[in-house]
Amino acid sequence: MEQESQLTRLGLFDARVPRYTSYPTAPHFSTEVGPSLFAQWIEAIPAGSRISLYMHVPFCRRLCWFCACRTQGTQSDEPVRAYAETLLSELKMLKERLAPGVTLSRLHWGGGTPTLMPADMMRRIAAAVFDAVPMGEGAEFSVEIDPNEIDAARMDALAESGLNRASIGVQDFDPQIQQVIGREQSYEVTKAAVDMIRDRGVASLNADILYGLPHQTPTKIAESVQKLLSLGPDRVALYGYAHVPWMARRQTMIPSDHLPTPQERLELFEVARKLFVADGYDEIGIDHFALPTDGLSVAQKAGKLRRNFQGYTDDLAEALVGMGASSISRFPQGYAQNAPATGAHTGAIRDGHFSTARGHVFTAEDKMRARLIEALMCDFRVSAAELIADYAADPAELAAMFRRCAAKFEDMVKVTAAGLEIPEKGRPLTRMIARHFDAYDLSKAGHSSAI
Repeated sequence: MEQESQLTRLGLFDARVPRYTSYPTAPHFSTEVGPSLFAQWIEAIPAGSRISLYMHVPFCRRLCWFCACRTQGTQSDEPVRAYAETLLSELKMLKERLAPGVTLSRLHWGGGTPTLMPADMMRRIAAAVFDAVPMGEGAEFSVEIDPNEIDAARMDALAESGLNRASIGVQDFDPQIQQVIGREQSYEVTKAAVDMIRDRGVASLNADILYGLPHQTPTKIAESVQKLLSLGPDRVALYGYAHVPWMARRQTMIPSDHLPTPQERLELFEVARKLFVADGYDEIGIDHFALPTDGLSVAQKAGKLRRNFQGYTDDLAEALVGMGASSISRFPQGYAQNAPATGAHTGAIRDGHFSTARGHVFTAEDKMRARLIEALMCDFRVSAAELIADYAADPAELAAMFRRCAAKFEDMVKVTAAGLEIPEKGRPLTRMIARHFDAYDLSKAGHSSAI
């Protein structure tokens, strides 16, 4: 109770802060980055290096009301096939600009619903990806699989194309909660999808589950977590539902008067967290859990955990290239985002150039603060020596920044001889502490609750 009182006083239950999957965050992108600069950054990737590739498929058979992703509904395969042709052209353009010997470290298909694509289309796209950028040694190929939108033929296509990590969205297994968030997906349907994945030898399974949903109670989330644990995922993301109807109009369908209070959200998170830990999962950062053998856990123990637009990752590739409408790329030079509208993206590719619509060119200070924030989000500690050696941070200014943070957050942070740490009791405030080191205007829209 005393800790909750302190968290309340420090603003945890009132704050709206970024998730910090990038720095600066996407609302600060501008039109300074366009197709020509994006192409230059691709061409600057060194020969023989490893990159990550993200493929965005923005279509769904149904639009889940809780989702704030850039997606569109379709009952026909026709627009999906047309979009796939655009992806194939885009991949050809990527291949033409990559230096020799570049290979994949990670390949991820997200959406939307990538598994909405017919099996033949999946095979064509996978073949085009590997023609442009072959898989490197130990590379991962992951796909977001909707249990309601998968069958044996499509699962075969993915497995035979090299899928070795699958990701399923659960959200919650309670029928009432599923109904009010527009995502009806029974445990039996989910288990059947997991069985298909495992039967085809796919080595690793990720799962997403949400807390902070309407009508969610500690008892209900405990039941959902226990059902999820029975499916044996290797890695779990426990995300807080972000109610942002001003950004995602479909969320107006969700009964906001039945959403849990911020204090109740924290309790829901704690119930789920304790169950994952009790079942042998390691805590990864602020909202992930992984078996000790999973890559995330191994990376965390080795001090190599990273954070990108997909959340926590063990991928150390310097460049993440996004293909498809609205995809965001990260290069050593900065961020680049494709046109969010499918029509605008398709039109640009048809005209023979990338659809890059906005982005951000890093300054030296951006790189330093990005690493500082990433270290807090991943390791709950920042090494002053690393920032000084790798980013030319000014020691006196860095020390002053740490002192100001400690003054604001009291004993929820600790300044040490090595730098700055967030002790366990302060970890619910991690995103707020990270925000303290954000030099950009924090009034931008799109931030979610701090918990």
